[in-house]
Amino acid sequence: MKGKLYLIPSSLAENTSQSVMSPQIKEVVKNTKHYLVEELRTARRYISSLKLGIVIEDLHLEILNKKTRTPQLAELMQPILNGQDMGIISEAGCPGIADPGAIAVAWAHEKGVQVVPLSGPSSMFLALMGSGFNGQSFAFHGYLPIDKKDRIAAIKNLEAESIKSNRTQIFMETPFRNNPLFEDLKNTLHPNTRLCIGKNLTGADEFIQTKTVQNWKKTKIDLHKIPTVFIIYAGY
Repeated sequence: MKGKLYLIPSSLAENTSQSVMSPQIKEVVKNTKHYLVEELRTARRYISSLKLGIVIEDLHLEILNKKTRTPQLAELMQPILNGQDMGIISEAGCPGIADPGAIAVAWAHEKGVQVVPLSGPSSMFLALMGSGFNGQSFAFHGYLPIDKKDRIAAIKNLEAESIKSNRTQIFMETPFRNNPLFEDLKNTLHPNTRLCIGKNLTGADEFIQTKTVQNWKKTKIDLHKIPTVFIIYAGY
């Protein structure tokens, strides 16, 4: 009999594991010994933060990141074929959403392994919930291009699509490039387009606010090195 593959959400902000993670997550982690994780140190620290009395050295953690290729999965996931449950833990938020865990999930489906996604914090959905924008039609675009010219073109395309399809557009940036992206958004979008910024979601200093681009130009805010989600909505 094959084991199950659990998709285990992790914290978005420091020191929030006890308040944000559900009893279901803690129960699964307490009874799971094999994991695929994006980063060993982060995963160990997260599991320790749940305070379940687990001896970290007794766990079997293997790396699953953007460099992992499908042919490697057969070896990485051998325990699950031997009947052992496995968990996937990403750097932050929910595995499989803007995260390399998706390839392991696809592999599990092909092998007839039961996949069990667990509820937990997702910056994308938390920001959408708090934006006041259209939750019936939305798209997550991950990271916009690094090149400034390409990034500005992408911003214009997202705004045009939002107008045409009444669609909410969600994206993010590497934290140290947040401020330049914010400047490009203010300088590129129509003044009446609405922009929502959600930073350090679930944290003690959580910030989520929606304004028109015109009003954001009057607002001072520092997003440097702070996990941030950007959402634009130019629909009706």
